[in-house]
Amino acid sequence: MTQPVLICRPGERGEALAAALRERGEQVESLAVMQLEPLPEDPAQRQIWLNIDQYHKIIVISPFAAVCFSEALDRYWPQLPVGIEYYSVGNTTAKTLFEQLGVRVHVPSSNAGEDTSEALLALASLQQVDHQRILLVAGEGGRPLLAQTLAERGANITRVAVYRRTFQPLAPALQTRLCSGNYRALIVTSSELLEHLAKWCHQAALNQPLIVSSRRLATLAGRLGFCDLKVASGATPAALIAALETCDPPGADVDQGT
Repeated sequence: MTQPVLICRPGERGEALAAALRERGEQVESLAVMQLEPLPEDPAQRQIWLNIDQYHKIIVISPFAAVCFSEALDRYWPQLPVGIEYYSVGNTTAKTLFEQLGVRVHVPSSNAGEDTSEALLALASLQQVDHQRILLVAGEGGRPLLAQTLAERGANITRVAVYRRTFQPLAPALQTRLCSGNYRALIVTSSELLEHLAKWCHQAALNQPLIVSSRRLATLAGRLGFCDLKVASGATPAALIAALETCDPPGADVDQGT
């Protein structure tokens, strides 16, 4: 029986990845250990939405943040204020903002490779931001790099968390599969998810292919003990599948030497 590809991406992005993998003939199992939950709106958050026209730039960190942000603006701004520049780390988030709000979004060049904060910070329009008001729309936690770097460049930064990540244990059957290494490859695109899953990864799993979406994740995976790392060029289904294709095909014989 063909070994499955294990994925752990939540929500619509996980569904899109699973569909793309199945389309190319892969068996897929979702580990379903993380969920994304919108945070209830509090007075501070409401004030940010009411004053959205005071920001020069708005950076939206993820597709789910884009959904939450779009729903909030729809409540308070039937017509969006003009003059705001929108940014996102990846194309999926940019597409969500365009579909929901109809706004043009700056993203790193495709030549930048990985979808990372570093690539976004390299954009020419984010180099000179003295005294500009910049809003970061994200989930709880996450990397502080964007906020710190833009503040060092002179911007006034406001960060608003619009959702939380909740984690749960693996189902017993999936714990067994992960512990035994009985799968073709594991795909992980989040450091939080990788650290959460590592507790169930014994040596057999650590020796199986792990596909990650950035070199930063690969560094973390190496520290956690994973041995067979494949670094995709980004977090899109196409990039992750391209990395999967560099793995040995299912059922390939391994030369043990003599």
